[in-house]
Amino acid sequence: MRLRYRYRLYPDGCQRAALARAFGCARVVFNDGLRARIDAHRAGLPYICDGELSKRVITQAKQTPERAWLGEVSAVVLQQALADLNTAYRGFFASITGERKGPGVAAPRFRSKKDNRQAVRFTRNARFSITAGGRLRLPKIGDVPVRWSRDLPAEPSSVTVVKDAADRYFASFVVETGQVSLPETAAEVGIDLGLTHVVVTSDGRKIGNPRLVRRAAKKLRKAQKALSRKAKGSANRNMAVVKVARAHARVADARRDFAHKLSTRLIRDNQAVYVENLSVRGLARTRVAKSVHDAGWSQFVGMLEYKAARYRRTFVKIDRWFPSSKLCSACGAVAGSMPLNVRSWTCLCGAAHDRDVNAAINILAAGRADRLNACGDQVRPPLAVAQVDEAGSHRGAA
Repeated sequence: MRLRYRYRLYPDGCQRAALARAFGCARVVFNDGLRARIDAHRAGLPYICDGELSKRVITQAKQTPERAWLGEVSAVVLQQALADLNTAYRGFFASITGERKGPGVAAPRFRSKKDNRQAVRFTRNARFSITAGGRLRLPKIGDVPVRWSRDLPAEPSSVTVVKDAADRYFASFVVETGQVSLPETAAEVGIDLGLTHVVVTSDGRKIGNPRLVRRAAKKLRKAQKALSRKAKGSANRNMAVVKVARAHARVADARRDFAHKLSTRLIRDNQAVYVENLSVRGLARTRVAKSVHDAGWSQFVGMLEYKAARYRRTFVKIDRWFPSSKLCSACGAVAGSMPLNVRSWTCLCGAAHDRDVNAAINILAAGRADRLNACGDQVRPPLAVAQVDEAGSHRGAA
């Protein structure tokens, strides 16, 4: 499977200038290619193929005085910029024709030097390498110091150098790795996601929500107020923008670190993990939108999914309409309306339930029932809708 490994870069002043030049050249090539296709479409001309577009905006453009400076950066950077444009167009076409499932994808847009994220990609053709001293050698940029938080498991196929809004540089390596087998365990767990406790497991464990945005709200508010008082276009405003970005980056990094550690522990300790398939996008339009984004459910579930695939664990998503909270885990009876302020309830059978723990137990049971058996079929087949012409009792029959 293909994974990304990200490391922090610390370029010096000359290397920062060279990277800024590479960012700018890649952005210009991307915009030139997009403009050429838009002009061709408006003029009623055929769609410009990838090879012809590369010849126009890279090969021929370098021979003109207006674009001669494109030769100052690696040609692979320019080719990868056009590859990103082609990928964006393919996704757009697949979306409008219905081949791509999920939310619609808009047409490619022009890139700006004011974008929060600037990136260039080097493939093996660019002959990037890691030196004996542990530095990343990039063509026409130099040997950039890297903070190696962990070793690369294999030879990378490409590296993307990213500059974020907080003025930090990262190297993202793409590595092909195989599955890793962890020691098998008999434990299985159902997970109920929440806001007060971000994770509640079927064995009764409750992991509290760190509420990282709430805790950093005072610093974020102070940085935003300082930014609002700066004159637009001034150097002080540029510095204030970076301060705001760094404050948000600290929150995002802490949330990512929390999700990584928690997901790794759950995958390592359990052979199968079952989680409810929540509609995060829908919940993010409600009154608890800020808390939903602060919890980071989508990021956490995504980590569980890819780590389960990598370490040969079972990962199952339960239908979001499954009544996990209202279903009694003891007798199977479904309770009536249950508002969110009801955190514990007692079933008619006499069983007392904690709302979240009961939901996690039901998610575990539903996940086990939905798993495929040895014959490749579901243990619990889905309910079938009765046909109109089927035999049965009719209204008014004695």
